[in-house]
Amino acid sequence: MKKILLLTFILTILVPYANATAQTNLVKAAFLRDGNLWIFVDGKEKQVTNSGNVPSAPKWSRDGKLLVYQQMGPSKFSKNEQQSEVWTYNLESGKRKQIYHNGHSLKWGPHKNILAFSDKGILDISNLSEFFNIAMGVNDYAWLPKGDGFLLSSSGTLRPDGWSSASLFTKKVGENYRDIVLFGGVKPFFTLPKEIGTTNKNKLIAVYAEQLSYSPSGKWVSFVVSPTASWSMDSNMVCVIDSTGKNFKVLDEIILQVGSPKWAPSTDSLAFIAGGGRLVFDFKNKKLRIKELPASGTFTPDHFADIDFNWITNELLVVSRMKEGKWSNDFSKHPLPVLYSVDVSKNMQTKLTNPPKGLGDYAPQYVKSMNKLVWLRGSSILNENRDLWMANLDGSHEKKLLQNVQEIVFY
Repeated sequence: MKKILLLTFILTILVPYANATAQTNLVKAAFLRDGNLWIFVDGKEKQVTNSGNVPSAPKWSRDGKLLVYQQMGPSKFSKNEQQSEVWTYNLESGKRKQIYHNGHSLKWGPHKNILAFSDKGILDISNLSEFFNIAMGVNDYAWLPKGDGFLLSSSGTLRPDGWSSASLFTKKVGENYRDIVLFGGVKPFFTLPKEIGTTNKNKLIAVYAEQLSYSPSGKWVSFVVSPTASWSMDSNMVCVIDSTGKNFKVLDEIILQVGSPKWAPSTDSLAFIAGGGRLVFDFKNKKLRIKELPASGTFTPDHFADIDFNWITNELLVVSRMKEGKWSNDFSKHPLPVLYSVDVSKNMQTKLTNPPKGLGDYAPQYVKSMNKLVWLRGSSILNENRDLWMANLDGSHEKKLLQNVQEIVFY
């Protein structure tokens, strides 16, 4: 009898651990540590770069075989300046390849391994062997849902009568990139009003339209409208427009330092964190809001602030939430967030994590291949060397997965 009880006890301990290990072996992730690119595959870490100059998270190709990333290096054309080199890493061969000498806003095509990027206002395409110029005067862009062209954003300019507003265009791209006309070949899509806002008190000049993102159905596009660079720290507007370019809506005021607007996995429901005012003033007035859902509205309780979120299903989100508080240059005095689940269909919210004293839970993600939540646990919103934790969707069986992670993206 004692042997049976002992065996039962051992299995109770080992089975969850074995299941967790098996699930991590199914996942592929790429992350930054001390400015270098690493991968996490089959439960093992592998360092890809050693320059310490990878500034932002990489992006997975659609088939999960390639990563594209930027690496800072000395400019080949301008003395004493830096350039952002575009590189790919092949997970099967383990080889790195430089694609272009200077590029930003790297985006894979939606249906094949074609890479788009911008360089000083020029939009380029690369088939990973050669590159082709696509359009000029581009501030930001998004692939069209079918991968046959782009939605382009051109920023406003300062004129004698003040700032002009941002404009959107579409440009179709065929299979033969050599036939693309660089100047022209675009169709006007929408020109923003000179000023936009939700009230007369919070209007801003519409100089930039960025973070262009199509909804799952392709019927709507979300984007963030910003004024001049310094003003954008305090106030921006999240907007949507339909795919015909005729139905334009200003949804709410946001700032750029908290979670970016995100569409639900398969419905045209947009979530974002509403509220103006930069974080260096205080951790207040940051409310999770959802538009287009039957239960659309605000989901952040009074006296709390949300700083990041992610969708799990079309009706369930995970949120990084803290008590409202003031900014302090002593980071140990900052309010620290914990994770909550938000079920918008049932209007239910549940606390998921209880980090140790002095630590908070940031940057939550849902990893579908594991059916798990992951997040970064650290001492401050500005702490870059945080640990990656994993748990079930209800917060149970939490476990530290990786140490010293700046950013991580899962395939």
